[in-house]
Amino acid sequence: MSRAVVVIDRGWIFAGDVTRENGRIKLGRAVHIVRWESVGFDGVISNPKSSKVTIKPMPNGVDIPEGAEIFCVPVSDGWGL
Repeated sequence: MSRAVVVIDRGWIFAGDVTRENGRIKLGRAVHIVRWESVGFDGVISNPKSSKVTIKPMPNGVDIPEGAEIFCVPVSDGWGL
């Protein structure tokens, strides 16, 4: 898996190029899915550029403890960028 949307505990949702190493999930070219309205999670996955979805760049990437992951969804290479 290269790029994925990663849902972690406490309601955080990020997407990025996934590298798993030493018990960490590192996301390059990362974005934070801040919120969405009236499209559901599947709507966010299928159309991240919708005006109903707010995505913000995370220019320094994201480093997540592996145990915080609830699930991830593989997405296309440029998803959310």
